[in-house]
Amino acid sequence: MNRKLTLWAAGQALLAAILLPIVFHTQPGAAQPSAPPATPRVAAASPEPQRHPRIVAALRHLEAARQQLEAAQGPYHGHRARAIGHVNQAIAECKRALESAR
Repeated sequence: MNRKLTLWAAGQALLAAILLPIVFHTQPGAAQPSAPPATPRVAAASPEPQRHPRIVAALRHLEAARQQLEAAQGPYHGHRARAIGHVNQAIAECKRALESAR
């Protein structure tokens, strides 16, 4: 019982360590790094700005989290597989959100 509890706690800690930065990075009002001002020549050559940069960033973070979960080794009693499924659902929702915003 103690071993199961330890493994469960380790799995939850791993999941939290992977997903918490994603959650807090995408919160409204979160500080965004400031970009240096673009010169007119660079601005004219750059493509159209992203309409939803936070959703795009969340999508990148979710894909990275999925890779980390898939690379994790050890017996997680189905929790890792369920976490991957939830991340896949979140990726699909982000893609749908981007499609619906066009």
